[in-house]
Amino acid sequence: MNKTKQNLSIRWAYMAVGVTAMLFAGVLYAWSILKSPLASELGWGSSELAFNFTLAMTFFCIGGLLGAQITKRTGHRCALISAGILSAAGFALTACLNGFSVIILYLTYGLLAGIGIGIAYNVVISTVSAWFPDKKGLCSGCLMMGFGASALILGNAADAMFKSSLGWRNAYIILGVAIFAVLLMAAVILKKPGNDVAFPSVSSKKSTERTETRDFTSKQMLCRPSFWMGFVCISLLAAVGSSVISFAKDLALSVKAPEALAVSLVGVLSVCNGIGRIITGAVFDIIGRRKTMLCANTLTICAAAVTLTAVNVNSLALCIAGVCLTGISYGTCPTITAAFTSSFYGMKHFPNNMAIMTFTVMAGSLVAAASNKVLEATGGYTVTFVMLLVLTFAALILNLFIRKP
Repeated sequence: MNKTKQNLSIRWAYMAVGVTAMLFAGVLYAWSILKSPLASELGWGSSELAFNFTLAMTFFCIGGLLGAQITKRTGHRCALISAGILSAAGFALTACLNGFSVIILYLTYGLLAGIGIGIAYNVVISTVSAWFPDKKGLCSGCLMMGFGASALILGNAADAMFKSSLGWRNAYIILGVAIFAVLLMAAVILKKPGNDVAFPSVSSKKSTERTETRDFTSKQMLCRPSFWMGFVCISLLAAVGSSVISFAKDLALSVKAPEALAVSLVGVLSVCNGIGRIITGAVFDIIGRRKTMLCANTLTICAAAVTLTAVNVNSLALCIAGVCLTGISYGTCPTITAAFTSSFYGMKHFPNNMAIMTFTVMAGSLVAAASNKVLEATGGYTVTFVMLLVLTFAALILNLFIRKP
């Protein structure tokens, strides 16, 4: 009995290690800051650098699939070490760029770092989540909060290094080494729970939904209508946050925000993103999947509606409120994705299933790219936010029909 209690209590230490690993892996999302010296020194345009982030997100999703396969064949330790090597190599090689074609950037940061961090993301979530079958939402929320906070914490640290005597090249190398060191630490410390660990039972009072969960293979999951409805629903909700993140500063400037405030709003968006992730995780465990997803959907509708109103009446206050709501609503998506996958399709095949569900990130980013095209074509934000608002209502319709298999 003592051994079981001791094994169960160690899960909170694993949670802390997981959050730390996710914090460093999430630096991929700080691209809006990391790209600045590349634009100024190497002369690459905004469209070329924006495409690099799209590539990074694509290979991030592919990395999730690879992470699941590596874990299945060689274990999570080899997967995390591989992730650390690829990520560090991506950042270190990016630091060496000097007069090369932008395609080399796509290979170093987009391909290597994208795949490496995608592997780490999948492996950390699946390993730590195995310790929290009774607190799926809270576990997902804490891990996602660490990932989301990286853009603010490590992004600002990188910006400070860029402006110091270190320079951007040394800063990239330092980030690569730090990511490798943290993922190596996680590989050594983290482990899956043994058969001797007794987890608390899940209370059926938390939700009117069935609490038992079958273990579905990825093939079985893909044959379920619930998967496709959930996938499209989450992708549409994520599209709002992805779109606003891509033009948050310019959006604030369009309603006459001072330059300093517009820059600060990007950081506020990141903070709200992290808050949304952990709140969603806690709420998921209390009120269940269905109500949590409906609340997240409603919040996203409000975010799009408030921001649409802000640009139409030229209100800075409403714009700030809209950006904050967007950040919180966007933070609900990754937490819901992880908790939805584990609660609907079980933990046995979670790494593979989660890797597939992570493609909602890519789907959302494609809608965000379309939003930017609409913005360029119309010259204003009204049509863009009308489009996003329509998508959130489409997500709501799907949301109402999602049922546990």
